[in-house]
Amino acid sequence: MTKVLITGGTGSFGQAFTEHLLATKVERIVIYSRGEHAQEEMARRFQDERVRWFIGDVRDRDRLELAMLGINTVVHAAALKVVPIAEYNPTECIATNIRGAENVVLAAISSGVSRVIALSTDKAVNPINLYGASKLAAEKVFTAANNLSAGRCRFSVVRYGNVAGSRGSVLPLFQTLAKEHKSLPVTDDRMTRFWVTMEQAIAMVNIAHTHMRGREIFIPKAPSVKILDLVTALNRSYHIVGIRPGEKLHELLISEDETGTTWAYPDYYVINGKSRDGAIQYGGHAYASNTNPEFLNVDQVRTYLRDH
Repeated sequence: MTKVLITGGTGSFGQAFTEHLLATKVERIVIYSRGEHAQEEMARRFQDERVRWFIGDVRDRDRLELAMLGINTVVHAAALKVVPIAEYNPTECIATNIRGAENVVLAAISSGVSRVIALSTDKAVNPINLYGASKLAAEKVFTAANNLSAGRCRFSVVRYGNVAGSRGSVLPLFQTLAKEHKSLPVTDDRMTRFWVTMEQAIAMVNIAHTHMRGREIFIPKAPSVKILDLVTALNRSYHIVGIRPGEKLHELLISEDETGTTWAYPDYYVINGKSRDGAIQYGGHAYASNTNPEFLNVDQVRTYLRDH
């Protein structure tokens, strides 16, 4: 990646990915987001002439086209992500997550971008909430975009669960409450989630950039964690508050219906891809957080919390 634009670039992923890119031979990074204060704060952290700052919204195709001029890779991370807020404001969620995805596609093709990698979520698999449904639709927009670009621009998706410690994940809330010696609010004590680190998320984007031919969905192999093991690792008591609207007990990264077109590699899966060296046909069963063969135990969670 030499000239990169990151939509939603002031978010947790955007900041971590910017730090990663600046340690490479990247020539230009364009941070595209709509929050001026978030950009101002991020600019204090990254005082590097290779980083450029564009105020803009993915709902604005003209602004996207302008920002993408001279860019060869787009990483699309912008989205409305908070499940209850999306449920309460459905039209706003659709405007950003679906129409915004379409704008990114059309702007990339118009501006001569060569590769677009869109970030998705486990909530897009068999969705029960609007956020997940909107991200499923966005996945379809990006994979189908390969039909429009005639090979001039490749579009692929990276799908993963909540990144541990990122904005919007439960971990920062739990850590704050733990420091205040408060009981932790648990929606359901049976809950499990995939445990994806920021390092894994960045590595998956790099893998997608290297191997994408267009249309693939790249998925990291990640362990699961039980919500009560996370509570135990923080050494706090908890209380049950009940599942929120649109929330699942367990998450899926690959549905059973997708397994027939999935290839397994040592560290990740690819849906809709073509076999390469080291690939094994996945087949058979869904990749779910509760049936995942790999779970972090309490000590492993504590080690992560200590090191991060």
